[in-house]
Amino acid sequence: MWRLGQRDVATAIDFARDIERRIKGRVQITTDALRIYLLVVEDVFGGKADYAQLHKVYQAPRDGEARYSPAKCIGCDMKEVSGRPDPKHVSTSFVERQNWTLRTNMRRYTRLSNGFSRKLGNHAAATALNYFAYNFIKIHRTLRTSPAMAAGVTDRL
Repeated sequence: MWRLGQRDVATAIDFARDIERRIKGRVQITTDALRIYLLVVEDVFGGKADYAQLHKVYQAPRDGEARYSPAKCIGCDMKEVSGRPDPKHVSTSFVERQNWTLRTNMRRYTRLSNGFSRKLGNHAAATALNYFAYNFIKIHRTLRTSPAMAAGVTDRL
């Protein structure tokens, strides 16, 4: 099982190994342009992954401009790293949507809020409970059931 942590090599390796153990067959992976992923994906998946990086290019701030919101994305550069990734499926949109849903459902992930966790263990437990509720209890409109029921993991909420 992977652990919560920073965006560093040790955490990335734990996370990638956990994913690799859960997936059978060849996969397509897309990451942002963080250099750590170049080493980790190749090390963990070897030749069993079609891997691409998507680097978003943001507009430079104007002189003296202070902003609270992120800069405007003005383009993306796709780089095929290994294998033969299908350009139609090179996207970070799914994980970005998941992150948005997480931040919407849990104040612990909302910037500048008072809902933060003082202890990492409490944060991990709250995150696990949130994902449990999202996957096993919440009825999703598009599925008309919970994701766990749709996947056949359980037969009831």
